Amino acid sequence: MSMISSLKQSPATIAGGSNVFRRISPTPTLQFSVLPPLPAAKALRKRSGVWIAKPLYVSSNEFFGSLNRSSIDDNKASSITCKAYEADQPIDANIEKAKDPSEAAKKLKIGIYFATWWALNVVFNIYNKKVLNAFPYPWLTSTLSLATGSLMMLISWATRIAEAPKTDFEFWKALLPVAVAHTIGHVAATVSMSKVAVSFTHIIKSGEPAFSVLVSRFLLGETFPIPVYLSLIPIIGGCALAAVTELNFNMIGFMGAMISNLAFVFRNIFSKRGMKGKSVGGMNYYACLSMLSLLILTPFAIAVEGPQMWAVGWEKAVSQIGPQFIWWVAAQSVFYHLYNQVSYMSLNEISPLTFSIGNTMKRISVIISSIIIFHTPVQPVNALGAAIAILGTFLYSQLPPRIPQD
Repeated sequence: MSMISSLKQSPATIAGGSNVFRRISPTPTLQFSVLPPLPAAKALRKRSGVWIAKPLYVSSNEFFGSLNRSSIDDNKASSITCKAYEADQPIDANIEKAKDPSEAAKKLKIGIYFATWWALNVVFNIYNKKVLNAFPYPWLTSTLSLATGSLMMLISWATRIAEAPKTDFEFWKALLPVAVAHTIGHVAATVSMSKVAVSFTHIIKSGEPAFSVLVSRFLLGETFPIPVYLSLIPIIGGCALAAVTELNFNMIGFMGAMISNLAFVFRNIFSKRGMKGKSVGGMNYYACLSMLSLLILTPFAIAVEGPQMWAVGWEKAVSQIGPQFIWWVAAQSVFYHLYNQVSYMSLNEISPLTFSIGNTMKRISVIISSIIIFHTPVQPVNALGAAIAILGTFLYSQLPPRIPQD
């Protein structure tokens, strides 16, 4: 807001031409400058009753006309008319008061995003684990998740519930490496959860910042502040302690989580480098990513597992669980797309730092809820390792991302 001067009464209306402001009142028009008070200021106070002890802040501008002197003389309406208020408090306090409603609405919106994101992620992990326990075919499960999300978005675009993105060949070309990394990360995480507890997978996945720093340092040549490297100690140490003390440790499950970490690091790198300047919103961006990943994953899923294995496994799962198994598959597929979609949409509203903190808290909610629901046995040392790893991840998210390069 602009500071001009102050009136004893509030509010007031000020009108001004090129470099002067005129006080509109029944009394003769008096002029005073917005520049620092001149010696004539004392006389001005006595004649007009204007008090210049407190600052006066412009609250709104009603009309901007030409500030040319000749045009003002020809047309009196060509002026700046603005409303102002007297500030009894410092300017920052007044600005904060003015922003309170919008700031509160923004915080509420972010809170809703976070709550929705966490809730959808917890529900997805629960149903995903139930499906994998009864139907241990992670490649098909991963494919169904991407297929369901792609179908949902195609229907949304066709019915105009959501506006279809405007894309070109360059967009899909830039998206291809992102989709490859996303596909690998998604399948690897699903393979991990088919072999070990959900809590263990997410404890290992909390070590993703360590992969991010190491890849950026040794492959991309980026330099980080020393505190960033120090924050990796509790992350790596906590993950190692949790892995060593895991009662149901499985090497395939452990390696799946590690590969998922590495793949998602490359996904983020490719996304930042390749998608600069692309005007596609978070929801549509993830929809396009899902569709391209589906095209990449489908032939590999058929080659690794195949329809014959799926048919036998499906029949066995339905006979053991009942018709509700179909609901489990549908739920895990829908919730997978929804939680990822909300996370990408939230990136449009919050900073990367806030998103990183939210992601850390999301893992905590998933770990705790999965332990409770699946009655996962946890040793005190295992819980300590998880806590240390998550604390390290939180500390990492609070630090500057990298040293700027010259």
